[in-house]
Amino acid sequence: MLWNASAIRRYAIAASDGPIGTASDFLFDDASWQVRWLVVDTGDWLPGRKVLLPPSVLGQLDAQEHDFSVTLTRHQIKDSPNIDTDKSVSRQMETTVYEYYGWSPYWGSASMGGFGGYTPGPAKRDGDPHLRSVQEVTGYHIHAKDGEIGHVEDFLVKDTDWSIHFLVVETSNWWFGMKVLTAPRLARKIDWEDRLVSLDVDRQKVKGSPLYNASKTVDWAYENHYHNYYGGSARTVGRDRAHRAAR
Repeated sequence: MLWNASAIRRYAIAASDGPIGTASDFLFDDASWQVRWLVVDTGDWLPGRKVLLPPSVLGQLDAQEHDFSVTLTRHQIKDSPNIDTDKSVSRQMETTVYEYYGWSPYWGSASMGGFGGYTPGPAKRDGDPHLRSVQEVTGYHIHAKDGEIGHVEDFLVKDTDWSIHFLVVETSNWWFGMKVLTAPRLARKIDWEDRLVSLDVDRQKVKGSPLYNASKTVDWAYENHYHNYYGGSARTVGRDRAHRAAR
């Protein structure tokens, strides 16, 4: 099922033995478009602290209760490395979290030498960082090849593998405030400095894409129709996404 990231960010989160806080953000890889970390605001439990949790520990989301669980105890989370998520989250910081829990890092041992990371604001960064904040990218302008089409309003995330399938675009004054979807594979570049996502299609192509109704669930049939329109299929796009995530 596809979920609106903006809705999940308000969900309560519980460890196996009690509540730990609420989801406040997601950090995703802008090369594979996979969510790599959930940022948890621990509230009054651990005042002034946020923790990072990988998707592998996230349980089932409950749309009625607006919550979900994680497969860790409060003690495990409390004693985890104290990462300042308001500053740059580097590969080295991610490594300390993985080492604490005894997990294998998602990037594999071959890339342990790189220390590019996520920065929550429009600051200069060293290396080639790919970790981005969903909360930060929300609001970025979207440009087609021949001009602006609107801004990023939300992300649609698959709850089985935590991959980002679509960006929800509010078209503002370009197309009477209609909302459209754009797939990550159409994004040519994310410009952190200019708060801009550039697409590899023109505005007319976007305007002719399958209509998006925010009140209806984006199902497999819609995804397949959408990707066929842009010269692919939901199956091949999913296979390519899985390949990028594994690299």
